[in-house]
Amino acid sequence: MKQIKNVTTAKHMPHLPHMKRRTQILTATALTGAFLTGSVALADAQGWWSPGPKTVRVMLPEGQTNPSIANGVAVGGEVAVYQSSGLGPTALNPSAPEGTPERFTDPALTEGATGVTITEAQALVVLRNIKTNLEAAGLKPADVITMKAYLANPPGTEIADYAGWNRAYRQYFANIDLKSHEVVPVPMGTSPAKAPLLANDARPARVSLEVASLPVPGWLVEVEVTARYKKR
Repeated sequence: MKQIKNVTTAKHMPHLPHMKRRTQILTATALTGAFLTGSVALADAQGWWSPGPKTVRVMLPEGQTNPSIANGVAVGGEVAVYQSSGLGPTALNPSAPEGTPERFTDPALTEGATGVTITEAQALVVLRNIKTNLEAAGLKPADVITMKAYLANPPGTEIADYAGWNRAYRQYFANIDLKSHEVVPVPMGTSPAKAPLLANDARPARVSLEVASLPVPGWLVEVEVTARYKKR
């Protein structure tokens, strides 16, 4: 069982202003592979309203064209959704001792990058596992509408590595500008920003929790998501 120590939500994150009366709404997205093939529609709203029965409405921070997460998501009652279990990293680094955080990284994902933290390296594996899990359900990361991330402290530290987690998150989510529709370069570790591992315009409603421990020794990251099936 996860023991929650600390909670970081959108309202605690400095890059997200408090929601105002006028809000930008993301009303339609489509993503095929790593490139946008549909459109993102932004509209001003006089406050918030209930979505249609088959509609998903994403509330974005006002005035931002590339926010990392949504302020909230409203889902119509007839929208089919998928809930993943909490997924952690796979032990893909045989050179590291069993049960250590380093064991649950994939050196191939961070090859050539400098300054990558252990939490960041694990999160890259977790988010790739999320992608695989979604694909098995007939979905993709672009369909994710909510996300919960559970972070344990790296050995010898007093707080979870939120910065490393957020860098890894941008490699798979929220890396297409919603106004220009251009892919935004993102950093890995201390390396210069470059094209993300997966281009994706989705902005889930997200919470990040610092926990005392995770179920597998060595895990520092566990993530669960909710995704929506698009209208057929």
